[in-house]
Amino acid sequence: MRISAEPAFVLHARAWRETSLLVEVLSANHGRIGLVARGVQGPKRHPLRAALQPLQWIRLEAVQQGELAQLRGAEALDAAPRLVGEAMLAGFYVNELTLRLTPRDDPQPDLFAAYARTRERLRALQPLGWTLRQFERDLLDALGSGFDWSVDGDGDPIDPAARYRVDPEHGPRRVLSDRGAGDRSGAATGRALLDLAADRPPVPEDLPGLRRVMRVVLSHHLGPRGLKSWEMLGGLPSSRDRTTGRES
Repeated sequence: MRISAEPAFVLHARAWRETSLLVEVLSANHGRIGLVARGVQGPKRHPLRAALQPLQWIRLEAVQQGELAQLRGAEALDAAPRLVGEAMLAGFYVNELTLRLTPRDDPQPDLFAAYARTRERLRALQPLGWTLRQFERDLLDALGSGFDWSVDGDGDPIDPAARYRVDPEHGPRRVLSDRGAGDRSGAATGRALLDLAADRPPVPEDLPGLRRVMRVVLSHHLGPRGLKSWEMLGGLPSSRDRTTGRES
């Protein structure tokens, strides 16, 4: 199958054999595609190499042959965001999460749009914590594993004054107040869940709980093997957005 003039975002590229790359992209019409880019590495810099950097938006030509497609050409459609520090790790996280949870050759137009929005938010240096929670929500929705964050798992409206844990299969479950503070520590406020449902930035003190409940849901779908980016973010002196005090 010929793939022609296909818009895509580069998720990952790694060396393969002596002069080639294995590249993973999220494409507009074919979902995630694995590509073999032959002859792009060597003593002389190949013009295609610059277009195959993570977060780069490209237009590609390829021929699908079994599990992997053979890359025939690619051109950059803009300049990839120049990210440093925690923003760079956030970009790595978005790419790694997309790689781990999306199947190959399954069109995901909503996810493609969500990725494009997230990429621009990272470029614009928007608060990392909220940017990542938005992407996690949109990714789960695109894959059919999301929730209506305005109601709990039984269909009752979320109480903004209550706290909730999130069952990855059932949805939000209210934490009973008589169980004590220890039971509430891994929960998010109802106010934060309603903000997520409304695509409204939560107050800074609500972001840590929202991060924790989303981590529970994502870990369920990822299985026993976590993400390298989680380990990297956990090793930083602070996992908070230094410009806003919000956790990333």
